Formats: sequence, structure tokens, C-alpha cells
Amino acid sequence: MRYTNIFIPTTKEIPSDAVLPSHKYLLKAGFVCSTGSGLYDYLPLGKIVLDNIKNIVKNNMDKAKANEISLSFVTPLKLWEQSGRIEDMGQEMLKFKDRHQNNFVLSPTNEEAVVTVVKNRIKSYKHLPVNLYQINTKFRDEVRPRFGILRAREFLMKDAYSFSDSQECLQQQFDIMETTYKNILNEMGLKYKVVKADSGAIGGDGSLEFHIVANSGEDTIVVCMDCEFGANIETMEDIDDKLNETPYNELENINIQQKCSCGGKLVFKKGIEVGHIFQLKDKYSKALDATFLDSNGKQQHFMMGCYGMGISRIIAAAVEQNHDDKGAIWPLNLTPYKVCIIVSNGKDNTQQKVATDISNTLEKAGISNIIDDRVKERFGFKMADFELIGYPYAIVVGKNIADGKVEIVDRKTLEKSICDIDKILETVLSNFNT
Repeated sequence: MRYTNIFIPTTKEIPSDAVLPSHKYLLKAGFVCSTGSGLYDYLPLGKIVLDNIKNIVKNNMDKAKANEISLSFVTPLKLWEQSGRIEDMGQEMLKFKDRHQNNFVLSPTNEEAVVTVVKNRIKSYKHLPVNLYQINTKFRDEVRPRFGILRAREFLMKDAYSFSDSQECLQQQFDIMETTYKNILNEMGLKYKVVKADSGAIGGDGSLEFHIVANSGEDTIVVCMDCEFGANIETMEDIDDKLNETPYNELENINIQQKCSCGGKLVFKKGIEVGHIFQLKDKYSKALDATFLDSNGKQQHFMMGCYGMGISRIIAAAVEQNHDDKGAIWPLNLTPYKVCIIVSNGKDNTQQKVATDISNTLEKAGISNIIDDRVKERFGFKMADFELIGYPYAIVVGKNIADGKVEIVDRKTLEKSICDIDKILETVLSNFNT
């Protein structure tokens, strides 16, 4: 890919309400643009990152033997009346009437809809368990959308729903999804914590949240320094949940008196929730009267689990965890392009040819790259764009090509090194593995 063939509208102008790094950098670097309060369009770079996240999630869900479906974004209101959840969702649920005066909602989540899919279609325990998932648009009419795509009204979500014939089987499905979520976040290269959580309007129990650890996170979590214990402070009786309003630089100085059950020290962290899994049991299957025949020929309500992951939210969370004062620093498996090849002098045909040859070499090895072949922009401007956008590595093609060499820049450290052109692939692969 070449800069001259792709739409990357970088800008210096950002709205006054953009206070978080992810909000600022995603707008400035041309990943997204705002079309209204809490509404965002994904531009080419943002769409590539979104697809990278979707592909990682899809591959891991498929490995877990979940079945992908696609539910309607518009749901009849009567399903929510049957489940009794209209009051729970409140004004976040956007309702409307069609031309025939039938009532509908823009789906904020799909428990009711997926139960309707399974009802009368799975009739025997012999066909259980089953896990159905989708990666689809959701809408929640947030009273105060903020922080860019971290808290937007329209967002992309992976939601999955398991149906089991017993509590034991439900627990197995829940454990599989916990492991799957860990695999997903590990593959993305993100630091995270799994914490006990409140189930909120979704209901059920056995609820776990997955938090990307970032100093700017909205949620305050307690984690153990010696074991995997973690909990959202909303679930801890001895800790005031008003600490959610306390910034991290103040939280880290607060000493927690109690110890973890393992004896380890407990500390506060800030987290961005990107995943939440629940054991719903028969809450929705009872409400919508969805049953199957068990091994004794008796009708039983399905034991359900639900498993959500914020696909678009992960984009912002990744930047919150990985940035500096110059811009984003993308993890290798999320970045729009792994390498940016910068032509120092766009008017130099020899530099352009060397850049093209390097690009072809990397492409053949499966390494995504983009050539900054712009002619009118100066080298300093191109480097500033590289730092703002946050590609993991830059290869600078400049005057030293006369000696058969180029410069490699590591975005994370901004360290520069000289490399022989004929060793580019070997060097890049070596950097990827460190």
C-alpha cells in the first residue's frame, strides 16, 4: 500500500471535549471521525484495525466451537416486554415505531432475540450444549457519550450465548469462554486483568469482567500482587465505590489494609472494561418459556450463559495502554500496517524504487507495510505522521542507500539503527520476535 493510494486525513484540529489520548490520537491520525454525539465513522486505518480485532476474536471463538450467526439489529419491543427488562435498560434503549405503528428497539444486547432463535428449534438435551455468537452493531442511548469510541452510543460488539442442559454444563461453557477471552487478549498483545463483577441489567451471577489495565480507565479494580485475584470495587463491601472518581496517581498511594486470601498485597488499578461474561442460568429461558426435553423426557428451561466483548472499544483501550506524547504505539497484531517505509525525498526516483523493492520483499513474507511515497511533504512531516499513527516500525530510505543501507526506527522506543538493505527481512523478523 502507498500513502498516495489511501485516505489518511491527519489533522491538528481536535474537539475541546477530547481529553483522553485515544480520543485525541484516533481523531488526529485519521482513524475515525465524528458524525454526531457518540457517533463515529471508521476511516481506512480504523477499519483495518477493527478488522484485525474482529478476525482475532472470530478465530478464537471458532476454535472454541461456537457458531457464528447474525441477528437483526432491530428487535421487536414485545420480546423485551416478555423478559421484563424494559425498566432495567431505561432510556438507554432507543425505541421507535414503524409505519404500521409496531414497536421496535435498536438492539443494545440480544439475550431475548437469541432465545427466540433457539426456542422450538432445539428440542432435546441431545443437541446441547450450543454456543451462538455474532459480531454486530449495538446501540445504547448514553445520556452523556464521552471519551470518543470508549463510550459511544453506537458500537461494534461480539456477543455470544450458550445453551446448556445443566448447571454443570453451563459452568463448563463459562470456563471455556473465560479461557477464550484470555487467549484473545493475549494474542492482541494487551495487558489485562480478569475481575469479579456486578451483573447489572444483564442479570444472572458468576459474572467476570476483563479489563485492559490503563491509568485513564473509568473503573477502579483491586488486584493481588501475588495471585490472579481481581475484583471490581463495586463488588467489595469494605471499599467505597466513589473511588471510581479518584485518578490513578492518587489511587496508587492509597494503602489497602486487608490482604488477599492468598496472603498477598492488594493494590488499586484502573481498568477499561472490554469484556464481560455471565452465568444467566434460566432467567431468560423462563421469561420466554424456552424449553427442551431432558434425558427423562421432562421439559426443562435452558441454562444460559452470555459473553460480551467490545470490539470497537478495544481500539481505544489499546491506545490508552500503548501511547506516548507523540501518538499511538500499536501492538503488532492490531496495527493497520506493521512497517511504514518512509521515502526521505519523494522526488528521488532511486529512493522510490528501493522503497518499492523493500515493500515487495516484506509483502512476500506476509508482513503488511505502507510506503510513505508522498512528494510534497518533507521528511520531518512524514516522521511526525509515523509517530502519531503509531506503526510499530519505520524503515527510512534516504541518502545512505548509496552504501546499501537504510535506517530502522522502533516506534515504542524511538531508537534508530542502521541495517543493510539485503538484511531487511531478517532484521524486521528479529525485531518482531523480541
